[in-house]
Amino acid sequence: MEMISVVVIGRNEGQRLVDCIKSIQTLEELTEIIYVDSDSTDGSPERAKKLGTKVIIVHPERPTAAIGRNAGWQAANNSLILFMDGDTILNKDFLKVALPMFDDPKVAAVCGHYRELYPKASIYQRVLDLDWMVPTGVVSSCGGIVLMRKNVLEEVDGYNSLLIAGEEPEMCQRIRAAGYTIHRIDEPMILHDLAIKSWSQYWQRSVRTGHAYAEISCMLETSSLADFYKKKAGGILWQQESKKNFINAGVWIAIFVLGLSMTIFSWLPLLFCISLFLLFSLRTSWKNRWKSKDKFSIFLYGLHSQFQHIPIMIGQLSYYYSRWRGKRRGLIEYK
Repeated sequence: MEMISVVVIGRNEGQRLVDCIKSIQTLEELTEIIYVDSDSTDGSPERAKKLGTKVIIVHPERPTAAIGRNAGWQAANNSLILFMDGDTILNKDFLKVALPMFDDPKVAAVCGHYRELYPKASIYQRVLDLDWMVPTGVVSSCGGIVLMRKNVLEEVDGYNSLLIAGEEPEMCQRIRAAGYTIHRIDEPMILHDLAIKSWSQYWQRSVRTGHAYAEISCMLETSSLADFYKKKAGGILWQQESKKNFINAGVWIAIFVLGLSMTIFSWLPLLFCISLFLLFSLRTSWKNRWKSKDKFSIFLYGLHSQFQHIPIMIGQLSYYYSRWRGKRRGLIEYK
C-alpha cells in the first residue's frame, strides 16, 4: 500500500481545522499529518498538537498559502503529498481511486471534485458551490487540494512563495513544461467551507481572483518558459481571461454609466440596461444548467458570472497600481 504524507495549511480556522484533521485520520494510507500554521491567533497550533499532528509555524512578513505548502512538503517523509486546507473535509474514498493513477510515472498530480459543505448557508455559497463544478480528465491545472509527487515538487522547485493567489495554476504550468500530466478524476475529494456570508467577503474573494489574473499572466509573459506556454500550453495562463475581463467589465460599467446619466430625461435607458444585464445572465444560466437542477441557483449563478467581472477588474487594477508604486500587495483575505 502506498503511504502518503498529508500537509494541511491554515490560519485561524478554529473548529474547521479540527474537523479537517479528524477526517484525514481515518485514512488507511496515512503515515503522517503535518499542519503548517501562518501566525494564527486562535490557538490553531495547540488544537492540532492535541490531535497528534506535527506542527510547523511560519512567521512570514507577507503570508501566502505557497509558503505554508512549501514548508509542509519539504518536511514530509513520503513520496506522495496530499495537500489540504484547514477549512476542508476529506472524502476518504478519494485515495482508492486516485492512487492507481500514479502507476503512470508521468502523472504528477491528481485531484477530484470540490463542493461546498454548507451550500445553503448564504446566497454567496450557494452560487460559489457551482463554481467548483469543472470538467474532468487531463487538465492544465489543479486547485490547492491535490495529491502530488514529492519528486516533481522538488524538480520544479515547489510553489512560488511570492504569489498571494493562483500559486497552484502557476506551478502547474511548470509541471507541464517538465513533461508531466495533471488529472482531475470524476470522484468526490473534499467538502469546503468558504464561510462567505457577507457582500464584503464575496467582493474581496473576486478582487483576489483579479489580482491573481494580472500578476500571474504578467509574470509568465516575461518568464523563460513563455515560448512553451505560447506554443505548447495553449497560451499564457490567464492572459486571455485577463483581457476578456477588462473588456466585459468595461462594457458593463459604460452601459450602466450611460443609462444612469440619461435618467434625467427618462428611466427607460436604465431599465434597458438592467434588462440587458438580466438577458446576458439568463444566457449564462442556460449554458450552465447542467451544474444544478435548482433553477434559482442556476439563475443566481448567471448573475454572479456577469457581475464578478467588476471586482475582478478592480483586483487586476490593484495589482498594476501596486507594481507601478514598486510594492507588492499583502495577502487578500476574505474570512
